[in-house]
Amino acid sequence: MKKQQITVLGSTGSIGTSTLDVVARHPDRFEVFALSAATQVDLLLAQCAQFRPRFAVMASAPHAALLAEKLVANSLPTQVLQSQDALELIASHDEVDAVMAAIVGAAGLAPCLAAARAGKRLLLANKEALVVGGGLFMQTVREGRATLLPIDSEHSAIFQCLPEDPATWVQRVDSILLTASGGPFRQRDPSTLAEITPAQACAHPNFSMGRKISVDSATMMNKALEVIEARWLFDLHPDQIKVVIHPQQIIHSMVQFKDASILAQLGTPDMRVPIACGLAWPERIASGASKLDFSTLSALAFEDADAHRFPGLHLSWQALKAAEGTTAVLNAANEVAVGAFLSGRLRFDHIHAVNLATLEAVSPSKPNSLEALLDLDSQARNAAEQAADRLAA
Repeated sequence: MKKQQITVLGSTGSIGTSTLDVVARHPDRFEVFALSAATQVDLLLAQCAQFRPRFAVMASAPHAALLAEKLVANSLPTQVLQSQDALELIASHDEVDAVMAAIVGAAGLAPCLAAARAGKRLLLANKEALVVGGGLFMQTVREGRATLLPIDSEHSAIFQCLPEDPATWVQRVDSILLTASGGPFRQRDPSTLAEITPAQACAHPNFSMGRKISVDSATMMNKALEVIEARWLFDLHPDQIKVVIHPQQIIHSMVQFKDASILAQLGTPDMRVPIACGLAWPERIASGASKLDFSTLSALAFEDADAHRFPGLHLSWQALKAAEGTTAVLNAANEVAVGAFLSGRLRFDHIHAVNLATLEAVSPSKPNSLEALLDLDSQARNAAEQAADRLAA
């Protein structure tokens, strides 16, 4: 069996490290071609020592120089790349078979597009590629004949439950149901949300995730982005996408068919499961996750997603029905607002206020290129910064 050559974009984050854990379990199937990281030099150095990739990319020149120095000192052969198009290079290289896209934020859009244009197996853990890129991204996937496999646990669950032939989806599928844990504040009095600290918001009840993603889970903006992502991944009308809170996170999502039957994908809440699914699809390989033990499960619970407690969630349907590009504005605003909250500039309950203010301030005209999307992203960030400053004053 020829080993698959893997590029991991965002290898030091939670998805990246989980991906490398799965890869390490199958040295006969996978080989790491390239890794990328933002600032974690020592962790990337350790990954280079373990997997010996041909290339490593860091986001800034000082970090890249430090990594290169340490690689030489440790007699490691990995070559460090640090240029504007370095991420695109390792995502589209002729020798690469599959790309794990796990860079958080709009920064991951360009390498995702590069991988799609090059026809790679693209394992998509970066929500923003679809939230920001939307129709342009899906058009690039089709034109490049890339294989797009969702890695978010919810979208992977939907993918696993759908019929194999996408041409039959419109005749068979009534709706999809994305499940959500509800985050750490599912039962908290909404009147106390102003008191929430970054440490409290980052304490997810089921998963260990990065700080930004953890805050999005606490506000349910992660689910808003997943609704948008699902619309493009599965070519659905926004009204066909529903969200239900399921605190145990045993059912990862469900598909309801037109005959009223429902298929669900279940498993332990471990991201290595959808990662292993994406790496090996249509085969199945060991992920390292523990098996679900039904004898230990209590009753599974489901709740409505409270619009009063989680107003951000409902912005997804509004943005999808607005002018094309509105979802990119929402994403940029949320990134700025969450950053301001994590830095102590903004109250937790003001994240939604920044998002609303930005949507009102920026009116997109249909973006039809990466440059247009990035320009729109920049406009939205500027408007969001202004909104955050007003609220922080």
